[in-house]
Amino acid sequence: MSGSTKEMKEKREGLVLGSIGGTPIILANSWFLIAAITVMIFGPQLERNFAGLGWRAYGVAFAYALLLLFSVLIHELAHAVAAKLYGWTTHKIVLNLWGGHTEFDFSKATPGKALVVAFAGPVANFVLAGLGWLVAMLLPEATSLTTVILVLLSNIFIWANLLIGAFNILPGLPLDGGRLVESIVWKTTGNQEKGTVAAGWAGRIIVVVMIAVVLAVPLLQGQQPELTTTFIVVLLAGFLWMGASASIKGATMRLRLPAVSAGTLATPAVSASIECTVAQLWTLRGQFPQEPIVLFGQDGRPTAVVDEYALAHVPPQAALITPASAVARSLSKGAYVPDVASGVELVSYLAQLPDTEYAVINLDGKVTGLLSQAKVVAAMTGKPIS
Repeated sequence: MSGSTKEMKEKREGLVLGSIGGTPIILANSWFLIAAITVMIFGPQLERNFAGLGWRAYGVAFAYALLLLFSVLIHELAHAVAAKLYGWTTHKIVLNLWGGHTEFDFSKATPGKALVVAFAGPVANFVLAGLGWLVAMLLPEATSLTTVILVLLSNIFIWANLLIGAFNILPGLPLDGGRLVESIVWKTTGNQEKGTVAAGWAGRIIVVVMIAVVLAVPLLQGQQPELTTTFIVVLLAGFLWMGASASIKGATMRLRLPAVSAGTLATPAVSASIECTVAQLWTLRGQFPQEPIVLFGQDGRPTAVVDEYALAHVPPQAALITPASAVARSLSKGAYVPDVASGVELVSYLAQLPDTEYAVINLDGKVTGLLSQAKVVAAMTGKPIS
């Protein structure tokens, strides 16, 4: 990806705040939504509970949103620093509606290293909470409006970091604690994807427990669930469920990758020169009534696939003078793969092509089959071809 394209993509994600060690830090547009929600929810509460604040309560609520943003940034930077210590490439840090995430190359991970990188974030929050507590101890007694605000913000900062740290160590993806479940299963089975699936399901269980606690406990006590708390928890639960589901889906697809083989998935095909005529194609079709016909050029490389409808509707009197290219759909340059190609290598290569079908060749360069994009997708997702 070129530098300009990368920069444009980052700007579309949100405001680029800068970079640390070459890693861009992006404030997603969705953060402004959560900041507004924070002010609308906590502003009135602070105004009621601290009568002297007045309109300043909304400023304190916005300061809380900024402190939360700072805490999340430190959390994500801790992930990035730990990843860089292991030599992992860190692509970007995004601060968004749900908190944030750090995107890095996970290909060199081991169960132990993955665990260290994951828990670096919560540990950073616990350290921030400790520093906040030290600052709170040094603050003067809350006798003036200024000291009241400072004490209030320091307490908010302490509790916010304790909550972020504690919440993130819960053992389920997409939370950091999910890496513990993933690493245990990964170490036991030797398969990271199986660990990810297990951690994703653990994340779903956490969501169910969260909602049950927030809704069921008050109802069992004969009370109504508190509206603000319910709203926040349901919003958070939705995010966690989506993250857990995405982890399960991605890992399940990666588990299927070894079975994604060009030779196995391809439909057997025959080949003919693109310089032949429709009459010659009809002769070939008589010998091979079911197989697709792939046309190759002068260099012997696949260039087109015969369109069966077009082939069948050429007038008999024109068959001898109509070139095969007239009844074929072109393949883009390079739209052919060896029959031994499989897994990530195959999928990565096909993803770079605009085609929906690809010729399959053997080691001698001879066409042996035709592979459809739909079959590759079906093999990866486990869903039948629609």
